[in-house]
Amino acid sequence: MVGTFSLILFILQVSFVHPSHFYGGTITARPYNNSQTTGTIQMIVRERWSWRTTYYPVASRCTSAIIAAQTPMIGDSSPVACISGAACGSHWSTGGATMNTRTWCTDFNTALNTMSGEYYAYFPIPINAAFSVRFSSNAWLNALGAGTGTLSWSVVSRISTILRPDGYLNTSPVAVSLPIIYKQTNILHTHVVQMSDFDGTDILKCRWSTSSGNVNSADECMGICNGVPGGVTATLTGTNCTMSFTLTTDYWYYGVALQIEDFYDNAALLTNSPMSSVPIQFLFYGYPNPGGCSTPPAIVGDRPNRACIGVMPGDNVTLRVVVEVYCTGKSIVDFISTVPRGVTKSGISNPTTGQYEITLSWFPLADQYGPQGICMAAIDNTNIQSNQWCITYLVGFQSPDVIRPTLVQGSASPIGTIFQNHTVFSIQTSKYVNRPTRNQTIIYFRNASNGGSLVQQFDCGWDPAVTYTGYTIVIRFPVAPWTPGHFFYVTMDSGVASGTEFCGPESAPMYDPTFWVFNIWNPAVSSTTTTTTTPFTTVTVTTKPTSTTSINTLLTTTGIVITTTIPATTTGTTSTTAVTTVASTSVGPTMSGSTTESTVAVMYPKDFEDVCQQTVGIMSAVIMLLMMPIQTITMYATFTKYAATFNPINIKAKTRHQLRMKRILKH
Repeated sequence: MVGTFSLILFILQVSFVHPSHFYGGTITARPYNNSQTTGTIQMIVRERWSWRTTYYPVASRCTSAIIAAQTPMIGDSSPVACISGAACGSHWSTGGATMNTRTWCTDFNTALNTMSGEYYAYFPIPINAAFSVRFSSNAWLNALGAGTGTLSWSVVSRISTILRPDGYLNTSPVAVSLPIIYKQTNILHTHVVQMSDFDGTDILKCRWSTSSGNVNSADECMGICNGVPGGVTATLTGTNCTMSFTLTTDYWYYGVALQIEDFYDNAALLTNSPMSSVPIQFLFYGYPNPGGCSTPPAIVGDRPNRACIGVMPGDNVTLRVVVEVYCTGKSIVDFISTVPRGVTKSGISNPTTGQYEITLSWFPLADQYGPQGICMAAIDNTNIQSNQWCITYLVGFQSPDVIRPTLVQGSASPIGTIFQNHTVFSIQTSKYVNRPTRNQTIIYFRNASNGGSLVQQFDCGWDPAVTYTGYTIVIRFPVAPWTPGHFFYVTMDSGVASGTEFCGPESAPMYDPTFWVFNIWNPAVSSTTTTTTTPFTTVTVTTKPTSTTSINTLLTTTGIVITTTIPATTTGTTSTTAVTTVASTSVGPTMSGSTTESTVAVMYPKDFEDVCQQTVGIMSAVIMLLMMPIQTITMYATFTKYAATFNPINIKAKTRHQLRMKRILKH
C-alpha cells in the first residue's frame, strides 16, 4: 500500500504542470512508406521539446547517464490533442490519449538550466486525411518580455495523408533551433532558422504563427504571438526564414513562434494551399553590451553552417565542432545544443591558443531515416554566446566522395608535369553530383613552391567557370596563371561535390596539400644537363621495361614523364631537375650526387621537343619535294590558258571570224 501510494505521488509530481518552465519545440510527421496509395498509412510523428530543468524533480532531470540509457523519459505528460480534421476521434483520440509529451533526453545545459528531448511514435492514419494536432498548456517563462500578456503556449502541426499531385505521400518540412539564443540588446540582428524538406522539389515558406485565419483553424501561438521583438517591428523573409529585429529589454526572454509550410508548386503557393504546416518555437534572450571586447565566439569548422551530410544507419559518425575566440582572456566554457537521439559529446578541449573544440559521436538508427538536424552554440566565460550553427544529417543517403587522383588513368586531370598554358582541370566523384546550394563553397589552387600562396579560387555555388557533368567537376581558367618550374596543389571546401537527394549531401572538405598535385614544365631547363649548386633531397626515378600489354606508370595524364610527385625545396641560387638519361651528353663539372643508367631510354620533355623539331623539318622537306612538280604543271597550264586568251593575234583572228560570219548570215 505504501509502495502504491509512493508511485502515485511520484506520477502526480512528474505530470504536474509547473509554472514558468516551457522553452518551445516542434512537431513533424512523415509516412513510413511514401509510395503507398491505398489503405491505412503508418505515419511517424516526431515531437521535440525543451524545458527548464530545475522545475522538475531531480530524478526526472536530464543527465549524461539518462542520455546513454534513454530512460527515464523527461518532460510533461500533457497530451498532444487532435483539434481539427477527419482523422480526429476514430484515428487520433480527441483527448490526445494516443500521444503525450514525454521524450527521450538528448541535451541538457546546467548553466542555462535547460534540457531537451525528442520522441517518435507510429500512428495508423487512413489515406487522404488531413488534420491538425496541438500541444497547449501553461506556462512560458515569467520573464517573458513580449507577447499577448499570457504565459500559455500552443504548438500546432498540420499532418496530411492526401496524395500529392506526383502520386506520393507528403513528408512535412523540418525546422531546427536551439531552445535559447542569446542576442545583445538595442542593436539590429539578423537570424536564420534552418528549414528543409525531404520532398526536394517543394517550395518552402516560413511565416509568423497566428491566433486565427490559418490552415490549422486554431490559435498557433497563444502567449507569444507577435513575441519578437518586444514592441519594435520585426521583419521576416518567408523564402529563407530570415528574421531582422532588435531586442529592447535587458535580461528578458522573447518568444518566437513560426510555421514552416510546404507547397507543391507556385500555383499552390499563390492560392496559399500548403500540404503541411510545421511549428517551431524558441526563445531569444537579451543581454546588455558587456563593454570591452564584446566580439562573440564563432563556430568555424569542421563543417560550415547549414551543411548537409549523408550517413547510413549504423555508421560510426564523428563530427568535430571547432570554435574561435576573438577576445583576450576569454575561453569557451560550455555549449548549448539540439541534437538527435543517441548523439554523445566529448569534453571541451583547447588544442591551440584561441581555439576550442568538442567532438560529437553518433550511431544513427534505421528509424531515424531522413533529415536529422543538429544545432549548437558556444558560450564563453562571460556568458556571451556564439551565433547558432546548424547542420543536417541525411540518414539513409551517402555523401559523394571526391576521388583521390592517381598517376596513371587517375580520377583527376591533369596531374604530374603539365605545360604552362594548361587551363582545363577536372576531377571525378563517387556519385552523380550537382552544384552546391550554398555560396562560398570554394576550390583553391595554391602555389606550393611559393609557400602555399593562393593562385586562384572558384566559388562553386555560382561561378560559371565550374561546371558539373554527371560524375565530373570541370574547372576552366580564363587565363593560365602558372609559373614554369613551380609545383601547385588543389584544396576544396565542404560541399564542392553535392549529391542530388533532398538537401544535397556534401563531400567532405579536402585541405591535404598532397591530394591533387601538379607541376609546370620549364622549357628553359634542359633535361640532359645537371647544374645544381645545392642538390634536392634525394629523389629516385625508377624506369619500367617497355611493354605492349601494361600501362607505363612513368607517364602522367598529360603524357609528359613525371619528375616527382613531391614538391622539392632547395637553398641554392640555381637549380634544375636532377635526372639522368641513357648516354648522358652533359659535360662540365657537377657538385654532388651520382647518376645511374636506366635499362630503357626515357624520353624527357627536352628530348620530346628536339625530336619534334627534327620530325617537323623532315616532313616539311618531303612535302616541298612532292608539291614542286604539281605546282610546276599547274602554273604551266594556267599561263598557257592566259596566253591563249589574251594573245593579240588570237584576238584579231576572232574579230575577223565574227565579221565574216555576219556577212555570210546577211546573204
